[in-house]
Amino acid sequence: MPESNQKSPVCPLEYRYGREKMKSIFTEANKLKKFLEVEAALAEAHAMVGNIPKKDAEKIRKNANLNRVTVKEVNLIEAEIKHDVMAVVKALSEKCGDAGKSIHLGATSNDIIDTATALQLKEAINLIMEDLKALKKSLLKLAGKHKNTIMVGRTHGQFAVPTTFGLKMAVYASEVQRHIERLKGAKERILVGKMTGAVGTGAALGDSALRIQDIVMKKLGLDAEEASVQIIGRDRYIELISILANIATSLEKFATEIRNLQRSEIKEVSEAFDVKKQVGSSTMAHKKNPIISENICGLARIARAFILPAFENNVFWHERDLANSSGERFIIPHAFILVDDILVKMANVFTNLVVFPENMKNNLEASQGLIMTEAVMMALTKKGVGRQEAHEILRSSAMKTTQKKLNFKDALLENKTISKNLSEADLEKALDPKNYIGCAIEIVENMIKKYGD
Repeated sequence: MPESNQKSPVCPLEYRYGREKMKSIFTEANKLKKFLEVEAALAEAHAMVGNIPKKDAEKIRKNANLNRVTVKEVNLIEAEIKHDVMAVVKALSEKCGDAGKSIHLGATSNDIIDTATALQLKEAINLIMEDLKALKKSLLKLAGKHKNTIMVGRTHGQFAVPTTFGLKMAVYASEVQRHIERLKGAKERILVGKMTGAVGTGAALGDSALRIQDIVMKKLGLDAEEASVQIIGRDRYIELISILANIATSLEKFATEIRNLQRSEIKEVSEAFDVKKQVGSSTMAHKKNPIISENICGLARIARAFILPAFENNVFWHERDLANSSGERFIIPHAFILVDDILVKMANVFTNLVVFPENMKNNLEASQGLIMTEAVMMALTKKGVGRQEAHEILRSSAMKTTQKKLNFKDALLENKTISKNLSEADLEKALDPKNYIGCAIEIVENMIKKYGD
């Protein structure tokens, strides 16, 4: 392909990652559309308080759309005057004739930019909420299906005590539910605009400044910044990016667990694999790698990295400077596009997850009963043996089992305290994993009942 007439994309979001559904929210066209919506709402507010003729506001509203004001012509004007908002104002004014004099009246650039950004954020947050609910649904479905599927519980990468795969999925679902609640609760702090002019006093808007701001925000479905300088408080963006980073971290945690459970020596779950077409390795033809989960982990780290510039952007000179603007052009769309991307991928992983209950059973048996030390200890305490004494008996018996390569049950029966207090039938019961999953099933059922939409 000839390089001279072709634009080569640089950012992987342009050709590799992200859904068009989310990307479209942050396009130049949608941004311009939001700018025009804000300018039209401002003109209508001025007309309502008597600052401009109603017919001017109507003319501005009629022309404030992408059919009349295009990205191309705005970009051409911006290339000449070097100011993005004024380029929009000039392009719109040219379409409105004499009514053009009433456009942007009393406003400053960030009245338009920050309010338009809030409109974009509203769309993006709603999409993330849909993603979270879809992920929760897939997790709860797995939780219900596998509420009785017993598996090894692991701590420090070592066998701990039995659990169920359903409980593991229910735990993840509860974490996703908290993200839904966080994002829902934060919307009223994040989805705000401003219309108070150059340094936030509203002086250029006159005596009706606060009423104008109220009208504009009601028309746009936003809350108004209660007190601002020239820009809305960037602590709001810090909260937003932090929530997105928190979501990304959960996804990395979930994906890491899938990767671990798909290890050849564990093989308890596996990402779906198209055996007819999919290639796992360019040389190792047998490979079936957890590539989606690995991709999620990698992209989550990028999403999380946007926290630092978000914090830095809340530090500016006096009533504002421009140091935050360029950074926000990167971090806001990139964070949303990446988190949306990995949320959808994670939901697909869980929806199509292959679970191997037989391998889970085999791994339980591979512990040769040692995974049940706590269960035997608790059985002894019910017979009156002190908890600390019981713990030492089980600890020494477990060490003896591994060192001398004994059968764990036989090693236990060699101990006089155990043989005195527990019959062989009692011991068999205590050593059976299905008798030691506590209220795991009930927890799963409660989660499904409470959060299953």
